[in-house]
Amino acid sequence: MTTATAEYPARPNWFARAEAWLDDKGKAAWIAVMVLGFIFFWPVGLALLAYMIWSKRMFNGSCAKGGYGRARHAHTAFRSSGNTAFDAYKSETLRRLEEEQSAFEDFLKRLREAKDKAEFDQFMDDRTRKMREARDASTDRPVEA
Repeated sequence: MTTATAEYPARPNWFARAEAWLDDKGKAAWIAVMVLGFIFFWPVGLALLAYMIWSKRMFNGSCAKGGYGRARHAHTAFRSSGNTAFDAYKSETLRRLEEEQSAFEDFLKRLREAKDKAEFDQFMDDRTRKMREARDASTDRPVEA
């Protein structure tokens, strides 16, 4: 067994390297490995699940990627910076962006409704045309006695 000294720093073991690699890939990688563990040998999956819960990887941002950045930015977006002028500007900008997002979502809703109405009207026109053609075709047949 080797010990770490100034000349020979300790090399992380395979578990630490694997943990760092998974942290770098994000929470999705941890979940994928856990699922594969359950598929191939359920005690491994269970051990990974327990480790993820124990190390709080399931519930906090210990992983570098995997949605953590978005949640962290959403949390800090409403935190005060200490500068009242900047905070006022930030809150006004966020309010304006929320209004623009709402207006855009309303626009998309109206656009979808207009598209749906146009498609329905086209369907009804086609249906009416086909029924009219079928009716005309049936009245043009000679009547047999």
